[in-house]
Amino acid sequence: MKELLLSFALFLHRSHKYKAAKAFAKTLLYDANNPYKRYFDLTIIFLVISSVLILIYEVKNPVPLWLDNYDIYVVSFIFAIEYLLRLWVHNDISEMLIKEYNDAKFLGREFSFYTVLKQGLLAKLKYMITPSAIVDLLAILPAYRPLRILRVFILFRVFKLLRYTKSINQFVDVLVNKKFELLTLLFLLLFIVLTSGIAIYILEADINTNIDTLFDGIYWAIVTISTVGYGDISPVTDVGRAISILIIVSGIAMISFVTSVIVSAFSERLNELKEDRIVEQMNKSKSFMIVCGYGQMTKMFFRQKRKNIEHYVIMDTDMARVEAAKKDGYIAIHEDASSHKTLSRFDTEYCDITILCLTSSDVENIYITLNAKSISRHIKVIARVNDPETVDKFKYAGADELLLPNLVANTMIYTAITQPTMYKAIHAILTGKSIANIDEIHVHASHAMMGKKVEDLAFSESKLLFLGIERKGQFIFNPPQTMEIETFDVLLVMGRKISLEYFKLQHEGDIHVKK
Repeated sequence: MKELLLSFALFLHRSHKYKAAKAFAKTLLYDANNPYKRYFDLTIIFLVISSVLILIYEVKNPVPLWLDNYDIYVVSFIFAIEYLLRLWVHNDISEMLIKEYNDAKFLGREFSFYTVLKQGLLAKLKYMITPSAIVDLLAILPAYRPLRILRVFILFRVFKLLRYTKSINQFVDVLVNKKFELLTLLFLLLFIVLTSGIAIYILEADINTNIDTLFDGIYWAIVTISTVGYGDISPVTDVGRAISILIIVSGIAMISFVTSVIVSAFSERLNELKEDRIVEQMNKSKSFMIVCGYGQMTKMFFRQKRKNIEHYVIMDTDMARVEAAKKDGYIAIHEDASSHKTLSRFDTEYCDITILCLTSSDVENIYITLNAKSISRHIKVIARVNDPETVDKFKYAGADELLLPNLVANTMIYTAITQPTMYKAIHAILTGKSIANIDEIHVHASHAMMGKKVEDLAFSESKLLFLGIERKGQFIFNPPQTMEIETFDVLLVMGRKISLEYFKLQHEGDIHVKK
């Protein structure tokens, strides 16, 4: 038996399909970045609501057989599958067995098969007695037809919404963060209720006909301190009325304290919830840009390119600059882009992400670059370099493009002094004040330009001036007409905006897939 189970564990360990299926199930249940999780959550919510509505309807109305079968079999079956999936992905006993076997073989000690098996089963048992797992189990029980009384457990399905409704989860998280304050107020409330309930029972049990037991006294205390006041139990002595006055005042104070605690907790989490919503919106986009730092370069960039940027977010560690960005009408969050936790919130697997490192510190920009590349090599990083001596460090960090504002500024100032006419022309082109515009055309693998010669593109017929090609990090100015276009080439073209748009539409829109 021991050898058979070990062989089966080894089979599962080597099975790529098994690992892929388990990984998919785990992300479907727990990972918000899984593209199918949203539909799975909506399905569970629909099943919960529909089963509760059926329960309410059948109180005074006969339920059709097909609807009863749907509630008993379909809903409960799906909940049972979900429960078993959660139990399955909670831990992996086969991996635990293989690890223990390899360790024992390497260290030359006895392989403790049953010890590892016991640990794995105990871990699953601990999960089964967690509140969420118990709710999942109780949601399945109504499927047992012989005991129709179990249908009352359908109400427990409502608690499953705590897992699938994000707003409720956020509310619960806020309360959990204020657990100490709320528990302190709860103990104080229990002390007041018990003390006043016992006092009213001792003082008026023989006088007040409405108070027969200690439970009546505690019931009166709860009704009074909550300021509900049903009026079914009222004190008849002066001492009892004095206790009522004290407990009413205490109740108002308790309600005020609880309200202030919850409001302050939500105020603290409000910005965090807003930032989480922004991150979620970014992850729904196919491509977006993260701009690090809100300084003069960022402001200048957005003044020139804001209309062309659909999805972006500005990050800064200075709250004052974040507020300034929001005041200027930009999307900004208070986060540290050099933190692995921050960038890992973004979906690097399904989204094309470009990071602009525009902070005034080269060290911070290098850390952001390293952090981004450690998460995914597919993230494109464009970094600002203030000190030219640090260029090599940025390249080692993995920056795709480097911006040297000081060097560019010095060059432009020198040009403005020595060649003012050329400076005015270049400045007009770069700022869009000229009729002519300079644009880049990026050639991809399935682009129609692939394999064509420069002369075949007929730039002059489109009233465009072809300046050159960037290939493998080098710019080729005015290349020969016989040069062929290759993948990842960047063509630099100058002309009127209408000519550029028509040329792009004519060539980039006409794509073909090479066989």
